[in-house]
Amino acid sequence: MSRKLKHSNRGNHNWLIYRINDRSLIAHQHFLKGRLFDLGAGESPYRDFFLEHANQYVAVDWAGTFHNSKADIIADLNMPLPIDSEAADSVVSLSVMEHLCEPQMMLNETYRILKPLGYLLLQVPWQWRIHEEPYDFFRYTPFGLKYMLAKAGFEEIVIKPQSGFFTMWFIKLNYFSLRLIRGPRLVRTLIKALLTPIWMIDQTVAPFLDKLDRNWAAESTGFIVTARKPPKNA
Repeated sequence: MSRKLKHSNRGNHNWLIYRINDRSLIAHQHFLKGRLFDLGAGESPYRDFFLEHANQYVAVDWAGTFHNSKADIIADLNMPLPIDSEAADSVVSLSVMEHLCEPQMMLNETYRILKPLGYLLLQVPWQWRIHEEPYDFFRYTPFGLKYMLAKAGFEEIVIKPQSGFFTMWFIKLNYFSLRLIRGPRLVRTLIKALLTPIWMIDQTVAPFLDKLDRNWAAESTGFIVTARKPPKNA
């Protein structure tokens, strides 16, 4: 994959999450094709990777994003999109749906703008802390995701957990430990120096410990989802 990990340094508290997400995209790269729309694109970190598989990349995001947006189309994903029907060969949306107060609207609109036999590639968190508040509204179980996607009209819905219990637990522990880094600069530096080996070790061993978990979906960090728009007159 051409795009390097955003936090590939093993000294970071959450590098494993970026590695998991990258691997999930690599495993599903065959769903990326033609004119690709990235809904909630933010800073478009995967643009170059998507363009290795798609002919055109279109970033869509709203004006109030917390990120340094590089959107080609400014739009609120809670509302009807200013995009023609059947304009997309594929659609991706990564860690976005939890921030929408009207997520069914986004799925309905994704279905509308996709061409028949086009695919949606979706990633959502599950056991994850509140973030980008106050724009953090929902978490989704596999059953909720399947219901909402089917309601929008999608078929061939496949939902895969991205991690097991131990990855989820260690990542939560690492985020909690960030709260301990406070005080004068020297004190913060010393505390981080003590925590960094812990972060490195727990994220290294977590994937191996996840093999002990036989039900990843129950407490996964998130899910990767694919769904297809059926052919016309199906």
